[in-house]
Amino acid sequence: MAKKMNPRFKECRRLGLNVCGHPKAMNRATKGTGRGDKKLSNYGMQLLEKQRLRAYYGVMEKQFIGYVREAKKSEDQTGYALIKILESRLDNLVYRLGFASSIRQSRQMVVHGHILVNGKKIDIPSYRVAVGDVISLKKSSRDIELFRDNFISNILNKYPYLKKDENSFSGQFVRVPERHEVPIEIEDQLVVEFYSRLV
Repeated sequence: MAKKMNPRFKECRRLGLNVCGHPKAMNRATKGTGRGDKKLSNYGMQLLEKQRLRAYYGVMEKQFIGYVREAKKSEDQTGYALIKILESRLDNLVYRLGFASSIRQSRQMVVHGHILVNGKKIDIPSYRVAVGDVISLKKSSRDIELFRDNFISNILNKYPYLKKDENSFSGQFVRVPERHEVPIEIEDQLVVEFYSRLV
């Protein structure tokens, strides 16, 4: 299974955006370190936005192209449809619910079998969570201090499309998010334009 292993903070500085969510990721960023600081062509801007979106969700190129193809078949705008697909990935929702402090950590939690969906162990990070599904931390994993502290410390970090239950260490994907509710700074249309010549 392919996964991104490049230095997170360096990637954030290069992309000019805190895509990993760590509070110190951009501490060493200075003017000129990011690609966005340079004058870019239309293609360069599209490429940068595509790389930023991929980095936000930790998705490899081949899988990302598959998501773009799926989004193009949607009745919604392609950019919004793509965001909805990415946002419903299990590793992303584990991160959003606060079980993990980063996408990479949430992916590892899923692969190692710490996460249940509707009471069943799912160890596939790209698993598509459906509206109404309940994501929970396996009982034996609740004794792991890191996971427990992550969830409790993030209890106030809420998203309107997720419902968290501190007592049962669980959360529910209650509805599809609106575009403005998804906390990513991306020009969706530029990503769609980038792939229009490829997909």
